[in-house]
Amino acid sequence: MDRGSEIAGFLRSRRARVTPGRAGLADDGRIRRVPGLRRDEVARLAGVSTEYYTRLEQGRARNPSPEVVATLARALQLDLAEREHLTDLLARPVPAPRTSAGPQRVRPGLYLTLQALERVPAFILGRRTDVLAANHLICAVLTDFEAIPAPRRNLARYYLLDPEARDRIENWAEAASETVAMLRFETGRHPHDRLLADLVAELTLRLPQFTTWWNDHHVLRRTHGSKHYHHPVVGDLHFFYETFQPPDDPDQTLCVYNAEPGSPTAEALRRLSGGTPPGPGG
Repeated sequence: MDRGSEIAGFLRSRRARVTPGRAGLADDGRIRRVPGLRRDEVARLAGVSTEYYTRLEQGRARNPSPEVVATLARALQLDLAEREHLTDLLARPVPAPRTSAGPQRVRPGLYLTLQALERVPAFILGRRTDVLAANHLICAVLTDFEAIPAPRRNLARYYLLDPEARDRIENWAEAASETVAMLRFETGRHPHDRLLADLVAELTLRLPQFTTWWNDHHVLRRTHGSKHYHHPVVGDLHFFYETFQPPDDPDQTLCVYNAEPGSPTAEALRRLSGGTPPGPGG
């Protein structure tokens, strides 16, 4: 992916959403031809010259100091994921590897940790949201990832392309756009990932809404939150999810879906795990 266009698209989209009033700038009386902030206003807020900011936005000034990134982040009111994405985009370019990275492997200890989580849905995500491992409950809640060929076992592909996902995921459009934002974040971290580029190309061709979401330049790093699904047998499921990254492998994430004790979701999980076989019609 072209880094210059990625930098330009991200910075333009971020300054377009910050109004002068939100940035604390007084109306200067000039006709405003762009939404949000002008380049010179961002430069003034960040304490850099307009010429330097313009070079940054055009992808012609790489590897700025951490201080410049920090002032830009404040001027554009970036959240933590956006700031990290900006840092990735502006870092000194790294040559593309001569050989593509091999398949990710889950180390035995982490895999055993996943399998020990018998009462809650859990899975391990790798680069580009590949599903590296999944326990039986997440397969019951979403889909049987183990039945999908390993090269196609990907959470974004399931969320965005599988017709079953639209029925199972409450507020599918919101969840889908957030998934696209996760992939955007990945492109900043792994600009030479050919498989990621192939996934983006596939989604662009097969999902009409993808291009709109992609061009929004939203980025998201999954940390914690809530998930809502509708299961065809046990009904509505409401989870609180938490994510954990091994300290020696930031490209793998253990995702755990927790249910409130005594809640209908907890009872539904008990039924899905075999504690009480679901009756006809749920």
